[in-house]
Amino acid sequence: MRKNQKLKSGSLPVYIVLFFASLLSLFPFYWMFVMATRPSAAYNSIPPTLLPGGQLVNNFMKVLDTIPFFQAMWNTIILCTTVTIAVLIISSLAGFAFAKFQFPGKNFFFICILLTMVVPPQLGLIPQYYLISQLGWLDTLLGAGVLFLLNPLGIFLMRQYISESVPDELIEAAKLDGCSNFRIYRSIVLPIIKPAFATLGIIVFTLVWGEFLWQFTVLRDPSSYTLQVALASLNNAFRVDFGMLLSGVFWATVPLIIIFLIFNRWFIASITEGSIK
Repeated sequence: MRKNQKLKSGSLPVYIVLFFASLLSLFPFYWMFVMATRPSAAYNSIPPTLLPGGQLVNNFMKVLDTIPFFQAMWNTIILCTTVTIAVLIISSLAGFAFAKFQFPGKNFFFICILLTMVVPPQLGLIPQYYLISQLGWLDTLLGAGVLFLLNPLGIFLMRQYISESVPDELIEAAKLDGCSNFRIYRSIVLPIIKPAFATLGIIVFTLVWGEFLWQFTVLRDPSSYTLQVALASLNNAFRVDFGMLLSGVFWATVPLIIIFLIFNRWFIASITEGSIK
């Protein structure tokens, strides 16, 4: 009993620090919401405005009058969903191969994939743009998403998760029963790596959703705009309506929050399982 009391009393400062750290992390989202409900003048008010106003609908109507918001959101959802599914399939197949198979140059190829993570993406912007233009993929969602299909972080994460979570004995038993490699992947590996799927899916979906530089480079037709490119057009060189801008940003953030809440259980399960191992 005394040990439990000591544990609780010793954990109290930790909970207090975590509580204030959570408030500090959530404050930018709250402030964004407050500014989305206020007129533009409230952005520079002193003292700062911390209570919501009543301009959320009006500010969002300004967004709809300025940019094709829902078309851009639909384009972004299609792009992010397609890229996420493709990355999950490619990364899990590559991770399965690197984790459970032996082939010449295995370590060399794996190291080469990891080395691509240290190369700044801006260095390849010009040759990548030239390649996409030669393929005729400018102003298309295919051109905006093709560069994200090979995800080194995803391959590394899947390789580590599969190597630790999928026993070699289970794979050998399946081979003795006559299962092909793809059936082993489909029937044995995929059900086991669902938590890693959820984690990687959230990471990739968020990454593509928030990508701006490459999408701004290849997308010029307003009908093909993603949310990030469309919201950038709200930033006028002479006058910025911060209420309208932050209203667009707020509604562009809502789908990400919904996606995280849906897959939150698997995301936490992946983290917990890794920490237990």
